[in-house]
Amino acid sequence: MQRSLVMTIIGEDRPGLVDSVASLVAANGGNWLKSRMSHLGGHFAGILRVEVSEEKEQSLLHALKKLDAEGLNVIIHADKPKSAAAKHPLSVLEIIGQDRPGIIRDISHALAAFGVNVEELNTELVSAAMSGETLFKARATLSIPESCNLPELLKKLEKIAADLYVDVSLEKDALP
Repeated sequence: MQRSLVMTIIGEDRPGLVDSVASLVAANGGNWLKSRMSHLGGHFAGILRVEVSEEKEQSLLHALKKLDAEGLNVIIHADKPKSAAAKHPLSVLEIIGQDRPGIIRDISHALAAFGVNVEELNTELVSAAMSGETLFKARATLSIPESCNLPELLKKLEKIAADLYVDVSLEKDALP
């Protein structure tokens, strides 16, 4: 029987970090399924999902824990997939505006209050084309339950956008 594992990894960035994890997964007969990884502030951080046979799971877990000695912190959890009935259509939320503290806090607070789950979130700071000022950009993939009062959520997001001087757009039932 195959087991699915979700793990986070973080360590000081250097060549070979991905290779060290990928080699251990392969050496234990595992399959690398999905990942998101990035260089952030001098560190390398990532989240990934792998599949491994039940017989090799403990061997893989033990090998990954040894990466601590190389300065790579690995945290592993058993994957607990949602039932098909619990899935909702995905929507995309995009935010762009002048950078300031609290943008994600305010938006995520509103989403949580309406029962919306953030499935994926990508943020970055970019330079505006004409002025060179720092802009904050975010793209979130959301799972919006049918019970959500969508007009009220949109009203709340528009108010936050006006208060923060950012543009917010929500595309319902979109693919990421």
